[in-house]
Amino acid sequence: MNIISTDTYKIRFKDEGYAHLNELVASNNYTNFYVLVDENTKKLCLTTFKEKASFKFEIIEIKSGEIHKNLDTCLDVWNHLTNKNADRNSLLINLGGGVITDMGGFIASTYKRGIDFVNIPTTLLSMVDASIGSKTGINLNSIKNQIGLFSDPLSVIVDTDYLKTLSKREINSGYAEIFKHSIISNSNFKKLVENPNLAYDEDIIASSIELKNKVVKKDKFENNVRKHLNFGHTIGHAVESLFMNKKNKLLHGEAIAIGMICESYISSKINGLEIDIANEIKNHLNKLFTKVSFSKKDIDEICNLIKYDKKNHINIPKFVLLKDLGLVETDINVDMNLVSASFDYYSVKLY
Repeated sequence: MNIISTDTYKIRFKDEGYAHLNELVASNNYTNFYVLVDENTKKLCLTTFKEKASFKFEIIEIKSGEIHKNLDTCLDVWNHLTNKNADRNSLLINLGGGVITDMGGFIASTYKRGIDFVNIPTTLLSMVDASIGSKTGINLNSIKNQIGLFSDPLSVIVDTDYLKTLSKREINSGYAEIFKHSIISNSNFKKLVENPNLAYDEDIIASSIELKNKVVKKDKFENNVRKHLNFGHTIGHAVESLFMNKKNKLLHGEAIAIGMICESYISSKINGLEIDIANEIKNHLNKLFTKVSFSKKDIDEICNLIKYDKKNHINIPKFVLLKDLGLVETDINVDMNLVSASFDYYSVKLY
């Protein structure tokens, strides 16, 4: 796989990425090295990283899960860095999934007004989405990514060998973002519908990363075209937030899959998308993800949570909807009654 260049950093694959990291360390520009992990990546991924790294580092471990992506965890890590005498020439390496790269980037970017960080995503979701694009952030009161900033990593290393540590459920969660990229670009859509096992394909992964990178390079700060990447996320983030404090939590991609089904239906009602395309999206995702039941109370709470979405303007929810595959429109007003109706569409089996 080739190196993918952003405006400010490069995304490298496997050994080429580790070689570059070791060169950075050997340059003597850094005084201390820290690797941020959770209990899962410490157990399943750290050994592989140690085999590739030619330098010594301090391990910082946090608890896994979206529920711990908050200021309390940040405070623990900032205190750890301070107690270990981390200075402004320290390097933080984020080894993990989306929670680790989102929060690790935020922690590094705010510690002593900013230290360098490297993202090494270990989940499919983080490889194709969270670790790239320069967004960092944490949740506030169970609302997704309410606190954060745009900050570039020094480098991103994509090593698909880490995917061997993941469950099928985790792979599917990442695949939801790959499939979203195919919908908004009309690239690889038919190929994925015919064979979702391509989620493991390195060329498909690289293609998905490249697609997001092209969008971000056009609109880093999400003023226009980058909003296309939020298809499925207005409802999806609200669904994810709803389940964050429940026993049966949803993974990010599972919530986004629900969001894409609902927002495809809404697109067919008010934005000209052919219902056959909405049905094709729904059928494909329903084959991969377990159906979730929503009560009227749940749907009312989801509609309330949508009010906190970052894309809103003057407290008015703004949706990203489809006109066709590869044809996306942004900043569309949607009545909450139609949002509620979209869950009826979600709950009905098609095939």
